[in-house]
Amino acid sequence: MSRQRLVLLAALGLVMVVTGFFAVFGAPDDGKVTGIWPVGVATGAAILAGRRWLLPVLLVVLSVAVVTIWAGGRPLEVAVGYSLGTVGEVWLIWRLLTRNGTQQPSLQDDGDMRWFFGATSLGALVAATAGLVTSALTGWGNPWLVALALGSAHLASELTLLPFFAKLLPHPAVAPLGERIAQWTLILVVTPLVFWPNDFPSVVFVVIPLLGWGALRNTQWEALLQMLAVLGIAVFFTTAGLGPLAHVPEQYGMPVDARGVILATYAIDCAMIAIPLMLTVARQLENARQAAAERDKVQNIVNSATGVAIIGTDEVGRITLWNPGAEQLLGYTHDEVLGRFTTMLHSPAGIREKARELGVADDFIAVALAMAAPESAGRDMKFLTKSGEERTHSMTLTRMTDERGRVTGHVSTSEDVTERVQAQEALVEALETERRAVERLREVDQVKDSFVSSVSHELRTPITSIVGYLEMLSDGAFGDLNADQADAVRRVSDNSDRLLALIDDLLTLSRVQDEGLTVTDRAFDLRQVVRKGHDVVAPAWVARDLAVTLELPEEPIPFFGDRDMVERVMVNLIGNAVKFTPDGGRVGIRMERVDDGAEIAVSDTGIGIPASEQEQLFSRFFRSSVAQQRAIPGSGLGLSIAKAVVEKHGGSVRVESVLDEGTTFHVWLPAVV
Repeated sequence: MSRQRLVLLAALGLVMVVTGFFAVFGAPDDGKVTGIWPVGVATGAAILAGRRWLLPVLLVVLSVAVVTIWAGGRPLEVAVGYSLGTVGEVWLIWRLLTRNGTQQPSLQDDGDMRWFFGATSLGALVAATAGLVTSALTGWGNPWLVALALGSAHLASELTLLPFFAKLLPHPAVAPLGERIAQWTLILVVTPLVFWPNDFPSVVFVVIPLLGWGALRNTQWEALLQMLAVLGIAVFFTTAGLGPLAHVPEQYGMPVDARGVILATYAIDCAMIAIPLMLTVARQLENARQAAAERDKVQNIVNSATGVAIIGTDEVGRITLWNPGAEQLLGYTHDEVLGRFTTMLHSPAGIREKARELGVADDFIAVALAMAAPESAGRDMKFLTKSGEERTHSMTLTRMTDERGRVTGHVSTSEDVTERVQAQEALVEALETERRAVERLREVDQVKDSFVSSVSHELRTPITSIVGYLEMLSDGAFGDLNADQADAVRRVSDNSDRLLALIDDLLTLSRVQDEGLTVTDRAFDLRQVVRKGHDVVAPAWVARDLAVTLELPEEPIPFFGDRDMVERVMVNLIGNAVKFTPDGGRVGIRMERVDDGAEIAVSDTGIGIPASEQEQLFSRFFRSSVAQQRAIPGSGLGLSIAKAVVEKHGGSVRVESVLDEGTTFHVWLPAVV
């Protein structure tokens, strides 16, 4: 324990001894109780000592109580009984108010006040019970009168003294210095005056309004001191046999101990008036301080939001709040709009447009009510600036209500999104223009495809006829050809075959695009199709220096689909590998069964495909830049047809390629299990 606290406890002990003797010796000579014994000081000492030093303090309280009561002429057994009740009271109140020594008693709000009154009342009940039992066992006085006198006296002491040891809510005095001096003057003058005459007991209650005045206008400590001063004067005069309370028992034929009961009741009345008033004022001042701090905080936030217009109105729409953001965005100053209606901020056309959008009547109030709905938060609203320009704001309108649910006003927060809205509208317009352009391109593409299909159909018949006549010329049906003539016929025949193949590709692609690829399903062995594709392309590498390998599994791989179409895929892939691989290179065709189907890999060591072009590889008419640079012939249709055929059969195609190193196409097809 610190030295300062030890000195304070010693001082409290001295006060307890002095006032204890005063209380006992001031009681009536033929009384059975002790007057208002300073049990509140004893409880305060226990609170100040804490849990560790509680027992020594209780022993001191017991000793002081026994000595003072016994010395005042009460029998020893009575003094011990009263003292044990006092110690029990001190311990119980200490335990309740400090939560068993874990915290300092608090007297700051209504909950604390109820707990304080309850704890002190229970403590006084313990003292009253001890007095009742002591009186009954010793025959000292009337047990019920003793219990009433001790209980009321101890409650008065606790109520008037314990608040000094509680944690109060500090606040400055509301009253100026002159008013406070007047209060003290009246208390120190009026109190002795009302306690001097022997008649008119009710006149003593004139002082209570003065205590209420002080509780409402002074600090809590000053209000408590004023109450203590009044009670000190009352106790002094009454003990001295002066004042209206001193002679009440004689005037009304009551026991002499009734004087202490009346005096204690008066003290309890004073405490029950002063304590709630001073707590209420302290709480209101604290709430006002917090509200002011919160108001200042909100005001600072509102004022600092220069990019957001914050506008407040009363319940009928008159402007009461106009922050710097509103001044900056709308051009009006605070003084120019204060008290005016918010209709000035919106044009009739803007209200009409918003009403149509919200589906409400063309009326400002109807639009405002709809905008205040939670689902309308963040909607765009047009505002008129001071210059007459109409700007688009993203606005949230909030309805303000009081504790009874009545609307007290509205607050709107908005920010200027005019540029964003204009950009969005421009983007929408651009997207619409692009959509129309894409639609036109699609129409043009369809016309082109129809034209290509029509031309291809028209060309196929004459070219077929040309090829037929060329075969007849080569066979000598029209006479023998010399070497030059035969070479010319061969060249024309080769180019005709290429043209016929291109026409077939165009017709196949046209079918894929127009009505989808139609396949003829039948069962066959995939190995045979791969070998057939190999054999069809074989003449293309016979006269070249290419190493071509074919690897097929030994077991058949049954497949259900269009044999001719799948064979066309193999011809296209193997033909491309041969075409794009220079002499001295290698071409490999490998087929193997996988868990859920068959995978065919066609690889080469040819020119490869740039990585940036591989995503376009299966687009129709696409030819890589490398193929074009090296003037390698081709239509760019083979891979798109191959991909369409494979996907029609439930398979997939992927490519791996490195420029100048080669390419590998992987075809996966679902085999029949």
